[in-house]
Amino acid sequence: MKQNRVVRTLQKLAAAGAVVLAAVSLQPTTSASAAPAPVVGGTRAAQGEFPWMVRLSMGCGGSLITPQVVLTAAHCVSGSGNNTGITATAGVVDLQSSSAIKVKSTKVYQAPGYNGTGKDWALIKLASPITSLPNLKIAETTAYNSGTFTVAGWGATREGGSQQRYLRKATVPFVSDAECQAAYGSSLVPGEEICAGYNEGGVDTCQGDSGGPMFRKDNTGAWIQVGIVSWGEGCARAGYPGVYTEVSTFAAAIKSAAATL
Repeated sequence: MKQNRVVRTLQKLAAAGAVVLAAVSLQPTTSASAAPAPVVGGTRAAQGEFPWMVRLSMGCGGSLITPQVVLTAAHCVSGSGNNTGITATAGVVDLQSSSAIKVKSTKVYQAPGYNGTGKDWALIKLASPITSLPNLKIAETTAYNSGTFTVAGWGATREGGSQQRYLRKATVPFVSDAECQAAYGSSLVPGEEICAGYNEGGVDTCQGDSGGPMFRKDNTGAWIQVGIVSWGEGCARAGYPGVYTEVSTFAAAIKSAAATL
């Protein structure tokens, strides 16, 4: 059953007695399978390795795409409008570090037409720009929608697990739409989503990673964001790759909204 990757999902799992790197499901969750290995194949990220990574106080991840705008998942927010209730933590891998940059939100922009299927992107405007950190470029074409991707987040290191203090990372290979549809059927929106993961499972994003970026190097060697952590069947289960919002599909809308937020 479709399961987005956020903290409210975590609460449902915990209540059931029941996340590797991934985020708020409005649908019931499935029972957890045997817990996969930690970060499901991931390792701890080094300080400064992914300087545009952001942790959001509702339990999601995000990326700093301009000094004052964070790109995250639509299912991490409750709609568009003024919102001063979100705190973004940036500049550190250790969320408890005294050097963490913490900035409140002022506005939220949820993708127009988002209804829980596809279009899973949103923007959060910060109260002040973070000029000391670089921004993550977003893919504007499908040129980089292949190969091996990197995912990172503070989400659970196993299905049914807890959120992490330290940023973790993992690499996952591209999975074709045909393969992904074989796993998810009509739940997948191929024109708006991109899949990644190993058929044998073991490496994935998980609850608490929602909204974080999936990225790779472009032809100049710079990081470029191709996906946003969205949903999947559990975490790192065999035969069920992670599903990510396809950034290039929405790049024009994201850039336009960010410029006017």
